[in-house]
Amino acid sequence: MTPTGTELPTFPWDTIAEQKDLARAHPDGIVDLSVGTPVDPVAPRIRDALAAVSDVPGYPATHGTVELRTAALEALSRRHGVTGIEPDAVLPTIGSKEMVAWLPTLLGVGAGDRVAFPALSYPTYDVGVRLAGAEAVRTEESTTLDTSPPALLWLNSPSNPTGRVLGLRQLRETVEWARSRGVIVASDECYLALGWDTEPVSLLHPEVHGGDTSGLLALHSLSKTASLAGYRAGFVTGDPRLVRRLLDVRKHAGMIVPRPVQEAMRTALDDDDVLREQRKRYAARRETLATALRAAGFRIDHSESGLYLWATRGEHSARTVDWLAHRGILVAPGTFYGPSGSEHVRVALTATDERVDAAARRLRM
Repeated sequence: MTPTGTELPTFPWDTIAEQKDLARAHPDGIVDLSVGTPVDPVAPRIRDALAAVSDVPGYPATHGTVELRTAALEALSRRHGVTGIEPDAVLPTIGSKEMVAWLPTLLGVGAGDRVAFPALSYPTYDVGVRLAGAEAVRTEESTTLDTSPPALLWLNSPSNPTGRVLGLRQLRETVEWARSRGVIVASDECYLALGWDTEPVSLLHPEVHGGDTSGLLALHSLSKTASLAGYRAGFVTGDPRLVRRLLDVRKHAGMIVPRPVQEAMRTALDDDDVLREQRKRYAARRETLATALRAAGFRIDHSESGLYLWATRGEHSARTVDWLAHRGILVAPGTFYGPSGSEHVRVALTATDERVDAAARRLRM
């Protein structure tokens, strides 16, 4: 039971244990493309930065170092054109998933409030609403947002699982709609740097909000761009008033990013070569898997950005997961992400080159 007495759903990946065992039984071993877990090594300069401050016995600052916050803003400016935000409006987080799960609660959202998120989305948005004791609304399935606006609206662009990207016009219209109704908008942008067929735009780009970040928050992660999933390295930025509210609660709750991780984050954010090298790896794996899936009769929908391919054989996703598992390939069924994903599977790009090549060979057979 959660603190509010609401029962949480079964962890999705626990439900495909049988298919995982089947894939493991393949003579050439499993190719696990079901979870977006980085497999590439952490750059030596980032590891060196982590070690350089390992002998710091005092408590780290919940707000993070000024150097880290400045590096985050400079990276957002260089990479995504985000400007006009001050370092005080940046807050390091223990990865981005914990902020997705706890943001409604940290903002004071609770019973009687509604939280909206995409119809096809990462399961943690729903979990966060349950933890807060609020009502969950899947946006594309709701016709009541205008008559009963949510307290919080989640965006996820590029999308997990579909790879869809919200364009500049759509983001701007969403901000205008939310502000006219007093709705906070939180954008999960952990895949923002992984644009392939289109270039994603941040909610915090000046052309989206017109120079006013009030009511807006953006979440970022270094898990995908710098292989720091094991470090739990992320940050949130945007409206200074909302960031201050989050900081105040997190100080009391002890939700602090360790000091060595803060230094590793700063180094990764300062070094665009790390991002460029990782993008090359993912781009090559994406091309290999997309070509093999299409040759095997799959159709790939959306997937213009992000870390996944959203693929279908025109059948229920459970059958597709089984079909692939018999070939030693494990993927995530689209039903993990919402009812409208019932005919798709999510194929992650996070496997070594050798394993991706193995999957491609099996699909071609």
